[in-house]
Amino acid sequence: MSYTTEQLLEILDQELRAAWRGERVLLSSSDRLNNSVVAKALGSEKLSKVFAIQDFREQVHQYQREHEVSGLVWHTCRFQGRSIRFPELHPQLTAIAQDRQTLIAAKAAVIAFWRESLGEMRLWLAGRPPQPTTLAHVERLIHSTEWAEIDATRTELYLSLCWGDPKDCRCDWARPDSGCERIIAAIAEPSSIKV
Repeated sequence: MSYTTEQLLEILDQELRAAWRGERVLLSSSDRLNNSVVAKALGSEKLSKVFAIQDFREQVHQYQREHEVSGLVWHTCRFQGRSIRFPELHPQLTAIAQDRQTLIAAKAAVIAFWRESLGEMRLWLAGRPPQPTTLAHVERLIHSTEWAEIDATRTELYLSLCWGDPKDCRCDWARPDSGCERIIAAIAEPSSIKV
């Protein structure tokens, strides 16, 4: 019987704590960084911790792929008396093939929640600075992406429209194969919260 997603997260958390307490040591960690100046500045102890965690996380990802253990966790978004529960990839895990299909299947419910919650809010494309946009433009983005995620503060909604590899979609370097467009819905101008 294989470990569950929750058990893998618990194991990763225990390993992370052990590494930061100095209980996990990689003797060759400084050899793994191609920049000797950075390696010297960080020191072998910190490098050892970082690479020990990185190596263990990769072993967990390999285990997930071999045993088809999902990297998804269920997130609940609450906004103005409404709530929705939807899947999202945990940042410490990797996505297996079925995870992408689960994300895609949840898109319609996330978009419906977002549309029902909009009211009279104005829309912005996330960025520095945020750029005003229209509902028509956001609808085109919705139709051209594979899955959606949503988050909220007390007064703002954050819609993420994603495609490609769930592990890489938030990384700008992954474009155009993977990506994520972020939309902010706010009464006036968006706050300075980074989405």
